[in-house]
Amino acid sequence: MLNATWLETFTTLCEVGHFTRTAEQSGMTQPGVSQHLNKLASQVGKPLISKDGKSFTLTPAGEAVLAIGLARRQQERDLHDTISFDDPDVGEISIGCSGSFAMWLYPHILDRMHHAPELVISVTAAPHMSIVTSVLNGKFDLGVVAEPISHPRLDAIELAREELCLIVPRSFAGQNFDLHLLNELSFVAHPDGYAYADDLFFLNFPKDYKGSDRLRVRTFVNQIGQIPIPVAEGLGYTILPKSGVDAFARKQELAIIRLPKQRYQDLWVISRKGRSEIARVAALSSFISSAAAALR
Repeated sequence: MLNATWLETFTTLCEVGHFTRTAEQSGMTQPGVSQHLNKLASQVGKPLISKDGKSFTLTPAGEAVLAIGLARRQQERDLHDTISFDDPDVGEISIGCSGSFAMWLYPHILDRMHHAPELVISVTAAPHMSIVTSVLNGKFDLGVVAEPISHPRLDAIELAREELCLIVPRSFAGQNFDLHLLNELSFVAHPDGYAYADDLFFLNFPKDYKGSDRLRVRTFVNQIGQIPIPVAEGLGYTILPKSGVDAFARKQELAIIRLPKQRYQDLWVISRKGRSEIARVAALSSFISSAAAALR
């Protein structure tokens, strides 16, 4: 590889056309300019200039090297422009979050993209630990997780408190539910549903609840958008974060049952340290925080 310092001196010499003025412009001595020229020619293996008194002309090798010097300058200018250009409405950004939050968030993201045509946003539904890992390794710019994260390479901002909701068919609205009635209706299970049941039911039925493995299950669904469908059809109940209920197109066919003790998840936006200072990342994080106020 050509020595960058020697190449820059040679490029300046070609632009200025004079050894003394090149030395003055570069903060060097004239012998220093000549030394850089000779070292670069030695590195190339051919003479770069042909002297004629105080003037000079470029050899074919010199013309080729000058082209490289000019191209490298342009690359550095382009790099500087890329680094210094930081528009909140331009560029690519990726987000990882739970399936229910992704369903709720995506329409808001589409609205943001309508107002920022040069912003490219990717939303990926992923489990908690995958989100954290992907933010750490740079796969995701932002992550939304349901518990506080303490990590030396991550920034975490509290987003919202999201209720865990017991969802039943609309025809069951207004009934006082206990475990017996819930088991008669039966559980629409999903990957996070068992943990949600342990959390919410143990809080409200501490004497009678024996664990999610004892629940009567009617069906199991692993596609987040389809989980409320059996409930809307009257086939059972389920437990979802409020975002999963709000994102369901047929939510008017559901009823949320408020048990005596409510359970909430604390949502956090996480990003890798330094990444949150990028304008588009900071702007989208703020946008998500404003939108999530509706979940409170």
